[in-house]
Amino acid sequence: MILDLLFPNRCLQCNLIIDGQSLFCEDCKYQIPFTHHHFDTNNELFQRTKTLFPAESAFALMNFEQGNIAQKIIHQLKYSDREHYAKHLAKWTCERLHFNEKPNMIVTIPLHPKKEKKRGYNQLHTYAEILSEHYEIPVNHQLLKRKFHGKAQALKDKNHRLEVVNLFSITQEIHHQHILLIDDVFTTGSTMATAAWEILQFPGNRISIVVMALD
Repeated sequence: MILDLLFPNRCLQCNLIIDGQSLFCEDCKYQIPFTHHHFDTNNELFQRTKTLFPAESAFALMNFEQGNIAQKIIHQLKYSDREHYAKHLAKWTCERLHFNEKPNMIVTIPLHPKKEKKRGYNQLHTYAEILSEHYEIPVNHQLLKRKFHGKAQALKDKNHRLEVVNLFSITQEIHHQHILLIDDVFTTGSTMATAAWEILQFPGNRISIVVMALD
């Protein structure tokens, strides 16, 4: 209680003091830039994905722009030790994401172990685990392993582009599975595509994707 008085919870957008574990005041929560995507092929995320790898369906929760609310949430989640923000994102996703065909497994994009150790958590794990419980789909955080430490989409020269192609390895063979691949922000799609092709190399596998935000 004393900490609440000294460090009250404040709206992430307008800095107004708010109760409990909320992220926004009543006014600002209506500014969250939800995409209103359906989990299908008729949305911008799927249209951008289909040029990179074959996907079944796609869903993005929010639109990400520099300085907007989505950017603030993701930045706090990833870089300011606000792991609990993932619970809010998962709740909003569960309210909006409806499956026509439920995938068999949820797989998260991994961090490099050095980055995860430094951050103290992978921002996708809490998010994916809540989705797993809500939809009754098993989650596998270990299926993919990241081999290089760094931001793949920022690498420019020829050798580093090769690292992007080989960014992940798969830890076990899986066949004839419909995988729901989850990441935080879809920007160029290079990270997602590299992960997807690792899974798609085995017969009968299919990929659908969910991201917290679409840049």
